[in-house]
Amino acid sequence: MSPPALEFKQLSKRYGKSVVLKGLDLTIQSGEFFGLVGVNGAGKTTLIKCLLDFSEPDGGSIEIFGISNRLSRARSQLAFVPERFAPPYYLTGRNFLDYMLKLRGQVYEQDRVESVLQALDLDLDVLARPVRAYSKGMTQKLGLAASFLSGRALYVLDEPMSGLDPKVRALLKRYLQGMKEEGRTLFFSSHTLADVEEICDRMAILHQGELRFVGTPLELCQHFNAANLEQAFLNCIA
Repeated sequence: MSPPALEFKQLSKRYGKSVVLKGLDLTIQSGEFFGLVGVNGAGKTTLIKCLLDFSEPDGGSIEIFGISNRLSRARSQLAFVPERFAPPYYLTGRNFLDYMLKLRGQVYEQDRVESVLQALDLDLDVLARPVRAYSKGMTQKLGLAASFLSGRALYVLDEPMSGLDPKVRALLKRYLQGMKEEGRTLFFSSHTLADVEEICDRMAILHQGELRFVGTPLELCQHFNAANLEQAFLNCIA
């Protein structure tokens, strides 16, 4: 049996006297699409920072496909797009994609790049422009494209729909469905419950550093006797 894609064991983190994560236990299986939901300040970004080894937890451990996240070889299977994605302003889009592929030991394949850009509704011509001239939506699409071109087994996306118009949001969901059919794993944070309900197999609600709920969107509604996910979320964090 293959190990889970992600496993958080008794993860805790504090900043000074403020406890941000309180002994979290969470397992995400390989091939699962999992959504992390919470209000601002709930601890979502801190959890992702600990996962990526950007921040050292005060207690507990994290494993990626059975390997400690502190080891670089564990993160080699992971692709990440932050909420505030900002590529080097002086690069063109083509320069950026080429650079990211080289870092991963891959080559720039025109047909493959065109396919991913088309899937995200990003005009191929914009790759000739410096990224400082991009809108937020274009920048977000470039970051997602770079992530998808990596061909990783696990994708960690922090608010991936941020800055995207309704057309691109729909196209992105279609692309993610294709990734799911390939057996890839998705772990993403979102403020949009409708996206979580549509995309995810399971979800977790993180509130005040604690996991208040882990399960399917339907189970959340049933557990909190709510007609919709928004009301169930409110009942959960009350």
